Amino acid sequence: MTVRNVKAQQVQCNEIWLFVYAKDKNVADARCAPDGAGDVWTWTAIDRDGKMILAFEVGDRSAATARGFMLDLADRLANRVQLTTDGHEAYLKAVGDAFAADIDYAMLVKLYGEPMDSKRHECKYSPAECTGAVKEPIFGKPGPAVISTSHVERQNLTMRMGMRRFTGPANGFSKKVENHLNMLSLYFVHYNFVRMHKTQKMTPAMGAGVTNTLHDMVWLVGVIDAAASAPRPRGPYRKKGD
Repeated sequence: MTVRNVKAQQVQCNEIWLFVYAKDKNVADARCAPDGAGDVWTWTAIDRDGKMILAFEVGDRSAATARGFMLDLADRLANRVQLTTDGHEAYLKAVGDAFAADIDYAMLVKLYGEPMDSKRHECKYSPAECTGAVKEPIFGKPGPAVISTSHVERQNLTMRMGMRRFTGPANGFSKKVENHLNMLSLYFVHYNFVRMHKTQKMTPAMGAGVTNTLHDMVWLVGVIDAAASAPRPRGPYRKKGD
């Protein structure tokens, strides 16, 4: 089952950080670090009203990753939407390439001061204090009253609470990028199609009109088993010894 032709009105996007195997600054000194080790960003897009995760992308914070993420999001929507992102500059060209003029797009640029209680050792992991936010219309005519990233930022918290790999500092982090991708895929399918949203009284997929069925864990296990047993494309034939 795929998320396609979703009729959303307002979409919010954000990125959340973690690391695979080791942080970027420690990869060079890490023993047997696998390919893909280092800082990893998970980009998510959420339907503000239906609470459905419409698309996600895993990579760095580059313009290339932003473009792939936006192209995927645009391919899943059935109509023009109002889109809000944070102030990350990579979104600017990515949104333009993916949607052209067929979108109402704004950035919510947050302003930060010094980390709260930064001089106290026990608070060194405290986030910087948000001192304000600026709403910047970019394309189309976004409604100022609904320029917000609150829902996608709350989803970031839900992800941290629901997946041990996103909590830190701790030892539950992903050791391989492939494992991280598999975990995210499982989480998002469960979140969209199985988990009942408390305020909606239905799953996000039902709220978005993608399905009328309330799925359960038996269905989800069946999806995983079907994917695992599906024939994989064979590579080019090689003679023994090649």
